[in-house]
Amino acid sequence: MVEVQRPPVVLIGDVVESRASKDRRGLHRAIEAALAETNERVEHLEPLEITVGDEFQGVYPNLGSALDAALRARLALRPHAETRYGLGRGTTTTLDEARGIKDGPAWWAAREAIVAVEDQARRAALAHVHTAYRLAEGEQDEMGTSVAVEAALQCQDHMVGSLSERSGRLLRGLLEGMTQRELAEADGISPSAVSQRVRADGLAVIMRCHELLRTLP
Repeated sequence: MVEVQRPPVVLIGDVVESRASKDRRGLHRAIEAALAETNERVEHLEPLEITVGDEFQGVYPNLGSALDAALRARLALRPHAETRYGLGRGTTTTLDEARGIKDGPAWWAAREAIVAVEDQARRAALAHVHTAYRLAEGEQDEMGTSVAVEAALQCQDHMVGSLSERSGRLLRGLLEGMTQRELAEADGISPSAVSQRVRADGLAVIMRCHELLRTLP
């Protein structure tokens, strides 16, 4: 059986209300550091790079990698600012290599996705939802995968957005493979306190959801 080669996934991210930041220079440095860390940990075709203002973009070989990058970047930047992400699957084209001007259905789909996130954030009930996924026109949605991914992202995003600063740090540590004892030592709390937060804040559920999403082709 011949394996079908799926098109890449484009990721577009930006900072929410970046103009309100009192330290724009510091925010820019934080974005650069978060993207460098994410690029080091996640397989990519084109690394996440800042493009215009506080927007950044990257290209991934599969949906799982793109979703992994989105969550890692969000958690890395969360102490400084909230971010949103649009993912689009389809073909891509480089119009100008020197200037880095990209085009193609995947980019249009990713742009559509991030605009959708911005629009729905105007509803208080969906304020924590910061990631969306769209297929480019003409791409086949096998067994409604895109709808299932969207549903999982809405739930995962709401849980992540509802976390306290400390629980967000713990989740980031879990994502990096740290044990609960290591997290306790790093955060200056008891292992039982970490265990309690893992259960009460649903950190294990978020991790399990993320692990499953990372397997998507």
